[in-house]
Amino acid sequence: MVVISMVQFMVKPGEAISCGQVDASLAPCVPYLTGGGNPPPECCDGVKNIKGMAATTTDRRAACNCVKDAANRYSNLKDDAAQALPTKCGVQMNIPISRTTNCDIIN
Repeated sequence: MVVISMVQFMVKPGEAISCGQVDASLAPCVPYLTGGGNPPPECCDGVKNIKGMAATTTDRRAACNCVKDAANRYSNLKDDAAQALPTKCGVQMNIPISRTTNCDIIN
């Protein structure tokens, strides 16, 4: 079943990132984003995965909108934890994890 779930989130060349892919990548981060502490390795793997999928401006903007939508689904999301996530995972990423980002300005 896990393999089937993973297959549906694979990206074909030339396709934009889907929110399902972003959600699946960030799912292991929810306990950190809502409770603090340190993100688990699976969460950081997801952050790296999103960075790897977001190769173009279109991809980065799509991923940003998906991240923003996901962040807004959690009323108990800690904004400081969300903003610190890429740094805590050692990932330089041009996609902010925030409820309020203007994704149209991302390049």
